[in-house]
Amino acid sequence: MPMVMISVLGSFLSPELALAGLILPTLATNGFQALREGPSAAGRAVREFRVFLGVGMVALILGAQMVAVLPPRGLLLMIGGPILVFAALQLGGWRPRPAARHRCAIEAGTGALAGFVGGMSGVWGPPTVMLLTALETPKEAQMRVQGVIYGLGAAVLTVAHIGSGILTLRTALFSACLVLPALAGMRVGFALSDRFDQATFRRATLAVLLVAALNLLRRAWMM
Repeated sequence: MPMVMISVLGSFLSPELALAGLILPTLATNGFQALREGPSAAGRAVREFRVFLGVGMVALILGAQMVAVLPPRGLLLMIGGPILVFAALQLGGWRPRPAARHRCAIEAGTGALAGFVGGMSGVWGPPTVMLLTALETPKEAQMRVQGVIYGLGAAVLTVAHIGSGILTLRTALFSACLVLPALAGMRVGFALSDRFDQATFRRATLAVLLVAALNLLRRAWMM
């Protein structure tokens, strides 16, 4: 959430409805993931990535205001493009290793990119995952940090899209209907995650994302 969800929903729903639909399930699932190890662990993640979060939240609010003025093709491109680039780079083996002295600037730049694209498309996962991978964040910490970042992002996205007109009473009801299936899927995912080899699971996930992104770009091209 929300990267996989927007890819799937965007394959058969309008970009605006897909974006609205992911908001409440993303808020619920990532809130649960962020707090799985307790509030203190979540607080440490916020402090460690405060630059990324601060810049990203401001950029997300600005990007959200662009949704209402962009045509559906533009939204599909904004959703599919980042996912395609991320999946292709990671499958190709590109993993940048930034110097420690550049971390603040890298966090700010990545946060601005993730927030602006996330505000328009609901997808801020690719830049986030690339940052965490580049910083060699341990697996457990990475899952916790992603939960915190995506959960806070979803909270800001909720407020921003009430203002943009994307999240209305009708679309909020649709989004609410997706919360329970999302939480059920998360429970299954937690139960199964330890049974899979991490490298194999990562490659399979990236391959699915690559196919989903290509499908979104196909839809944009055919409009």
